[in-house]
Amino acid sequence: MSRQIVLDTETTGLYAEGGDRLLELGCVELVGRKLTGNNLHLYINPERDSHEEALRVHGITTEFLRDKPKFAEVARQIVDYIAGAELIIHNAPFDVGFLNAEFARLKLGRVSDHVSGVVDTLVMAKELFPGKRNSLDALCDRLEVDNSGRTLHGALLDAELLADVYINMTRGQNALMLDGDDDSVSEARRVVRVDLSQYVLPVLRANEAELAAHASVLAQIDKASGQQTLWKIFEPVA
Repeated sequence: MSRQIVLDTETTGLYAEGGDRLLELGCVELVGRKLTGNNLHLYINPERDSHEEALRVHGITTEFLRDKPKFAEVARQIVDYIAGAELIIHNAPFDVGFLNAEFARLKLGRVSDHVSGVVDTLVMAKELFPGKRNSLDALCDRLEVDNSGRTLHGALLDAELLADVYINMTRGQNALMLDGDDDSVSEARRVVRVDLSQYVLPVLRANEAELAAHASVLAQIDKASGQQTLWKIFEPVA
């Protein structure tokens, strides 16, 4: 069965290329689209303070992180955990960018070297709900995922919420995820052939009142368009 890791991070700021660091990692494992409970949650000493704006978002202080392991101490644990899995991330370039920067410091390659692929749920949401707000909170509200416990951002909680959001957004794919030997798949593949030539389909013709109502609507549309409707071309000549 396919293994997927729903992943979220918290960071000291917005710019990995500017020296901001990763300080929390939350991962939730799905196997065959089901939660396994084999999650990974790490607080990491980022070796620098968080920007005030970031601190207001996640509330994780430098003092709290002071005795936590540095990224170099947990890097192999992270690489082993995500190995071969498909990552599911909301706004993937942000989180992947921070992981790539951390990996680069340790000469561990890039995230893409260790996983089978990355799914960006923000891109999915924009395709499913164009023109609407597609933050994690907005998607939870839209898809009826309970996020009442989310006051501050936290990597593990956000990953758990995103797992529910992802499953809801892709629920129609369930049939595609079944094993090939499943009885339900075999049942779905059975084709029942019906000879339709034995049926005579009735033709229901419009009565005078329905024809008059139809003609009235067409006349209104024609008037509103300045007598530019194309169907008049095909009207039979009286």
